[in-house]
Formats: sequence, structure tokens, C-alpha cells
Amino acid sequence: MSISRWLRGVVSLAWLPFAFAAEPAGKPNILIFYVDDMGWAQPGSYGGKLAATPAMDAIARNGVRFTDGYVSACICAPSRVGMMTGRYQARTGHDANGNREGRELLLSETTLAQRLKPAGYTSGIVGKWHLGSSSPAYLPGSRGFDYAVGSVSNLGEGSFYRGTTLIDSLPGAPVTSPFYRDEAIKFITEHRAQPWFLYLAFNAVHAPHVASQKWLDQFKHLSAQEQRYAALVAEADEAIGAVMAKLRALNLEENTLIFLISDNGGAAPQAEMGGLRGRKWFVWEGGIRVSWMAQWKGHIPAGRVSSEPVIQLDVMPTALAAAGVDVKPEWQLDGVNLLPLLQGNTARLAPRALFFRFGVQYAVRHGDWKLVKASKAMAPMLVNLATDRGEKTDLSAQQPERAQALQKLYDEWNARMQPPRWEDRRWDGDEDRKAEKRTKKKEKRKGAK
Repeated sequence: MSISRWLRGVVSLAWLPFAFAAEPAGKPNILIFYVDDMGWAQPGSYGGKLAATPAMDAIARNGVRFTDGYVSACICAPSRVGMMTGRYQARTGHDANGNREGRELLLSETTLAQRLKPAGYTSGIVGKWHLGSSSPAYLPGSRGFDYAVGSVSNLGEGSFYRGTTLIDSLPGAPVTSPFYRDEAIKFITEHRAQPWFLYLAFNAVHAPHVASQKWLDQFKHLSAQEQRYAALVAEADEAIGAVMAKLRALNLEENTLIFLISDNGGAAPQAEMGGLRGRKWFVWEGGIRVSWMAQWKGHIPAGRVSSEPVIQLDVMPTALAAAGVDVKPEWQLDGVNLLPLLQGNTARLAPRALFFRFGVQYAVRHGDWKLVKASKAMAPMLVNLATDRGEKTDLSAQQPERAQALQKLYDEWNARMQPPRWEDRRWDGDEDRKAEKRTKKKEKRKGAK
């Protein structure tokens, strides 16, 4: 070999570390913001007026905002089962909230954190778990999460956890958004050199409606109840913005697939619903259609709005596809990989039905059509969501064949699911009156304190 060829080889080898350093990371980070009880129209990008939400709106602006984004449950815990497993919660009969022994996320179920671990991911959860705490085996630290801290359930309904240990309190509680912000930033900073998955599950905007004084002061022009609720929304949005700022500071934003979704529809009277019928506790659109957005700079074109129906069950297959993990048929995931849709390679998903079950309530959506039974005494109602988002007009008499076809779809799906493992006395779904009555009572008690 000539001296000149040898020198050229040495120079080429010398550049290799720099070339490799310039290559983008092969596996993206996965970040899920899961907001609690937030109404479909709460963020400004969905029309919200009560409190500015610049951080949420920035995610919508830098990615895709879905107008027809769903969760598979109209209440907290079952929705989180769907998020964590990518499977309908009805597969294991986990239809209702449960904060006691025998009502945990079954140990036979596999979480997204556990799915990502073989791919080299470090996983963290900061925030509300709500999937079991009767023994360490059910806490997040035993379900694939390497870093875990937050509330076991709703504030005031249980203790807190760190790793696989129950603890009495968290700094600042019952105001938790600032603490969750700091813990999330700590996790991201400590694991910035490796692929990570972070599930940041806020207690906000679920009751109790509490916030730091500086945020309360910003809304002192509102009534007492609106002041507390608006401050709670704004403080959670500030926490989201701080986490996003840290991503940018660490040059990680372009290598992070981000989802922002509410776990169910709004519960409080102050929740902005954008004309949807019903709220949390009901399979009307107001209980299951939620704020739903995704961002991945450089991979997802910015500024898009999609009316394609998506559901939180889609998060797992999408995240796994981004991480290069092959989904196995025996996992029986119920969501689909959204990457082709998110990246603009297709404008539509393959036709599919979305199913919802909550005790005596049920619904099925296929295309623009929805069959819904939202109370014990109610006959199934057929609506066209393209022309009747508020679900006011029953078309079952005009289109009985379509109603029958949707009922058949639901019945066949329901036959493949497990019966509910326990009952919730609120399942009879006495229209919106019961939910609003409960919320008003809670707010009245808080206002009297």
C-alpha cells in the first residue's frame, strides 16, 4: 500500500467518530402527556377561551391536531388501561374505576413500558397511575417503569408512590403540576443519552381544583369556581411548556414522538366541550371524544388538522413502530400504527369500527355513523356525526338497516370481550343530569370551605 493511500485511510477513520456523532439517534424518545378530565375544547387550539394554553397549542401547531380523537373509556382507570396496554379494557373486564384489591390492571397484561424495554428504552412515569396499588407488584415500578413517582389514584382518594413503595405525600400536594414538571425534567435530563419513554399523567384538571397562588392571581377577575379551574388548566399547561423547553434545550425535540391526550371528557361545569353532548361518565361524544394531538418534528408535517377518527389504543402500535418493535399477533393489540397518517403518507386509515362500553351504556362508531345507548332506559340511537356532532337527531327510524348493522358490529365485538369484573352503581347513565349534579355538589362543598 502506498503512503498516500494509507494516509487517506487514516484520515477517513479519524472522521468516523464525528460522522457517527452527526447521525440522528436511531430510536426516538416517546413522550405522552395524559391530561385528566380535560374537555374536548379546553385548549385554545380547539376553541377554548377560559384559560390560555400556549404549550398545548404549540404541540398542535407543530404537529397534527385531531378533531375526532377518542379514548376507549368515559372515565379514568379504564382509559388508562387502554393507554398502557393498547387493548380495549373490556378484554379484561376492567370497565370501571377500582381502587381496591381485585380491581387492579391484571398482571397478565403488558404495558407499553414493558414492550419498549427489549428495544433498549428506559421508561418513566410521573403522575397519576390509577391501575392498582394493593401490593408492590401492581405499582408502576413493577410494570416496566424504571423511574416512577406520582399519585396512586385521584388526589384525596389514596396515597402516593415512588418506585414500588407507597409514600404519604408529594412536595406541594395537592398542587402537583409543578412537582410533576420538575420530576419529568429530571428524568429527561438524566436519560438524555439513551432512548426513553416518559408517561406524564397529570392530576389536572381533575378535582380538587387547586393551583398555585400565582396562577390563582392571574384569574382573580373570574368567579371563585372558574378562577380555580382556569388556574389549574394554566398551571398544567405551564408544566407542559417547561418540559417542551427542556427538550429543546437538550436538542431532543426533533427526536421525540409526542402525544397529548385527555383521559376522558370534561367533568366540571367549567370544562369547555365545544358543543359535544354529555361529559365524563357517558358514552356521548362529550365523554369519549377528547383533545388529541401528536408531534414529531422532522417526521410529522406541522400545522395539520385531521378529522380521521383515532383512539388512544393507537398510541402503543404507533410508538412501537417508531421504535422499530414488531407487533406480534398474539399480543392482540386493538389500535393501529398511525405513522403513515401522521407523516402524511396517507390521508385516511383503513375503515374500522371503534367500540365503547361502560356498564349498561355502549356505543360504536364506524365512519361518520354512531350507534349510542347512554342510559339504562334509552333505546339505541343512530346519529351522523358529520352533520350532528351534538347527537341531537335520532336517525334509526329513517335508516333501520344501518342501525341494525352497527348493533351487529357491537354485539359481535362485545361477545369477544370479558364481562365486567365488578359493577359501578353509576352505570345506569341517567343522562347528563347525574354527572352535573355530583360535580355541582363537590364544587359547593369546596366553595364553602
